[in-house]
Amino acid sequence: MELRLYDTLSREKRAFTPLDPTLVRMYVCGPTVYDFAHIGNARPVIVFDVLFRLLRHLYGAEHVKYVRNITDVDDKINDRAARDYPGLPLNEAIRKVTEQTERQFHDDVDALGCLRPTVEPRATEHIDEMRAIIEKLIAGGFAYVEQDHVLFSPGAMNAANGGLPRYGTLANRSLDEMIAGARVDVAPYKRDATDFVLWKPSKPGEPSWPSPGGISTQGRPGWHIECSAMSWKHLGERFDIHGGGIDLVFPHHENEVAQSCCAFHTPRMAETWMHNGFLQVEGEKMSKSLGNFVTIRELLATDKFGGRSWPGAVLRLTMLKTHYRSPIDWTAHALQESLDNIASWNDAVTPHGLSNDAGSYPPPDEVIAPLADDLNFSRAIAEMHQWAKAARAGDYLAAKKLAGAADFLGLQRSSWDQSLQEFMFKTAVDDEFRNKIDGMLEARAAARASKNWAESDRIRDELAAMGVVLKDGKDADGKPVTTWEIAR
Repeated sequence: MELRLYDTLSREKRAFTPLDPTLVRMYVCGPTVYDFAHIGNARPVIVFDVLFRLLRHLYGAEHVKYVRNITDVDDKINDRAARDYPGLPLNEAIRKVTEQTERQFHDDVDALGCLRPTVEPRATEHIDEMRAIIEKLIAGGFAYVEQDHVLFSPGAMNAANGGLPRYGTLANRSLDEMIAGARVDVAPYKRDATDFVLWKPSKPGEPSWPSPGGISTQGRPGWHIECSAMSWKHLGERFDIHGGGIDLVFPHHENEVAQSCCAFHTPRMAETWMHNGFLQVEGEKMSKSLGNFVTIRELLATDKFGGRSWPGAVLRLTMLKTHYRSPIDWTAHALQESLDNIASWNDAVTPHGLSNDAGSYPPPDEVIAPLADDLNFSRAIAEMHQWAKAARAGDYLAAKKLAGAADFLGLQRSSWDQSLQEFMFKTAVDDEFRNKIDGMLEARAAARASKNWAESDRIRDELAAMGVVLKDGKDADGKPVTTWEIAR
């Protein structure tokens, strides 16, 4: 079966032919670990999880390598560490923040039914590779040292010969257009407005490493060089697929192409570039200022969105209903519709006594075919609705096809009964019960504020006896916040 994927670089849907059929290689930009991942972050995770599953099906699980990085050196991480752990040395605080946030991310995407990547490299473990690429760029005349910074010159790249791509080709913009449309960092150490940082000096207390380019002071990498280094380390100078959100095309992915192609003198970094579309919430851009910023954890475990929490399979199905390249409007209505779909599918397969173990039934060709056509999720889901209708009418084969399709799409069929029961129980909690819990939480917050830990613990224990589990944390401003859920 032919796989066809839309390539952002060529702007067309093309037949996919791996560089090496014995090892299909894919890289996707992962999280910067300083806070809970929001629902927009979940979209590339889910989209490329399905592609990972499809590649494994077409080429064999042992012949696919999926790399998704973790960015663990970043100004936002430094700021969060200083805010949350003011009494600790910054490096120790950073380690606490990144380790905790990485665990939170894994817990959340596991709940969404995503497979773990083959390799999940951390940026700080690849400093040597970053320095090596930077040294190559300096030696080739594509980068220069100025005031303890190393900067890449897109102008030098475009002036070079030897089959290199032109800077701006991925984003389909000229240098002038990129200057006009981007927030250009004006700095005295830059020779040109489009030059970007590969390496910069560290501030006192920040993470730091020996600098490249003969710089005597300690420093740290820029963001873009991290992905060039990690993809090179784990996938080579050229590989098959590079994915991420559409917001990363420029400058991040454009700069990755520039760094990697100039360092290794190749015309391409990735053979196929894939980007998922934007996500908005209830018709508006998601932002904290609008009050519609929602994390994966909040959707899974609180009633912040739509007045209820939602099972992971519901979130995943909702994400898959829109083609990955199209914008998606995240609404409570869409979540409720997905919940109804899963409940209907569950009712269709349950009477047939099928195994709930994932992989018990092969994915039907009627689902593989649309997925092989640039991940056409909608056509695949339409087939599932038809099988559900037939299964309710007694068609055992249709029930098996529905089960195989659900498992292949990562919809966690084994948890449908439990998830739906938990969901119905949570939504059945009446207003009087909620009001009682809210009152007890207010009393506990007052006790914690006055450092009356005995009273705080007493209230927690009383809530636990009522079947309510508390989770203490901090909001985006660092203020204490407590959420609750019904014990499982």
